[in-house]
Amino acid sequence: MAPTLLNRLTDSSALSLGILGVGNIGLVHLKSAAVMSGVDVVAAADAVPENRDRAECAGVSRTYDDYTTLLASEELDAAVVALPPFLHADAVEQAADAGVDVFVEKPLARSTEEADEMLATAREAGIAVGVDHTLRYQPDMAGVKTAYDEGRVGHVPYASITRLNDGPLGRPPAESAPPSWPLDRDAAGGGSLLELGVHCFDVLEWLFGELEVRDASMGRTLEVDVEDAATVLMDAPETGTTVTLHCGSYQWEQLPEVNTRLRLEGVTGTISNQEHLPENFYAGAAKSALSNVASRFTRDEPDVFGPTFYLQAHYDALADFCNAIRNDEEPPVDGADGRRTLALAEQAYELAARKRDAGADGLETPEVTL
Repeated sequence: MAPTLLNRLTDSSALSLGILGVGNIGLVHLKSAAVMSGVDVVAAADAVPENRDRAECAGVSRTYDDYTTLLASEELDAAVVALPPFLHADAVEQAADAGVDVFVEKPLARSTEEADEMLATAREAGIAVGVDHTLRYQPDMAGVKTAYDEGRVGHVPYASITRLNDGPLGRPPAESAPPSWPLDRDAAGGGSLLELGVHCFDVLEWLFGELEVRDASMGRTLEVDVEDAATVLMDAPETGTTVTLHCGSYQWEQLPEVNTRLRLEGVTGTISNQEHLPENFYAGAAKSALSNVASRFTRDEPDVFGPTFYLQAHYDALADFCNAIRNDEEPPVDGADGRRTLALAEQAYELAARKRDAGADGLETPEVTL
């Protein structure tokens, strides 16, 4: 049995944190934790030498070329798992053996089966599992929830959410070859629905309660092994709301434009996340973007919270996790939340596959009840 939190922490000690994976989002978590009060980033691990160099430049004194060695060598209270999805299960198992709580980058796992095994391992070891579903931490999404909860538009019969970006290939000209795992179904578990859609599922259940998938379709604009577009139709029985979700990694991001659009169509009006962006958002985002471009020439590190509020949301999510661990509480976004988003994605994949197979056979699409 892992030691309890009270045995591992005292009121006077900082939360000792390790960062497993220092790619793009891992570096965000590292820099976020580095400026948090009461948190000490003691070590980082990454197989890529350049990423370890970035961690050292960000102030980490000890780096490792693999996370297994880090977990075996360091006395940690918690670890951020910012590795590719195919390594999440092993990293959580290794952390559980060391009695280390984990904050796992989304998606939690590649499947609900894998998630169930991870969460069972965590329960047996007595460690906490948090998941980095950050959309609910963005101020525009929080504004939508506040307005909805206050009943400003009454009953909401219909809602829609769209989330788009340029995916793992990025926009040309590419400075370097993209990693191969995001385009490998076995390694990633899926395409844009797992990369982007799980964020949408999470924020929709945060708003409307449990969702039921009614229909889905998947698309590919490129000849790759995973979908780069997905559309899902859902019902929210608790609120009587019909919801459509569309996500895709086929559209070049035009910063500082917001790449997620959420609309709630109520009986007395509409709530949109665009109405709840921070004051002077576009001016501030443009200024941060220019500063980050300039940093490439001055060799300074770019602003960890720019050019938009997306990275601030990651900071807030990690801070909430660390506070929960310090207070011996369940993380506010936990493994069960992460598992539910995977279940919805799997239902969507299954429905889309049944429709595709039925169409290939020249048959009518069967009606499916999940």
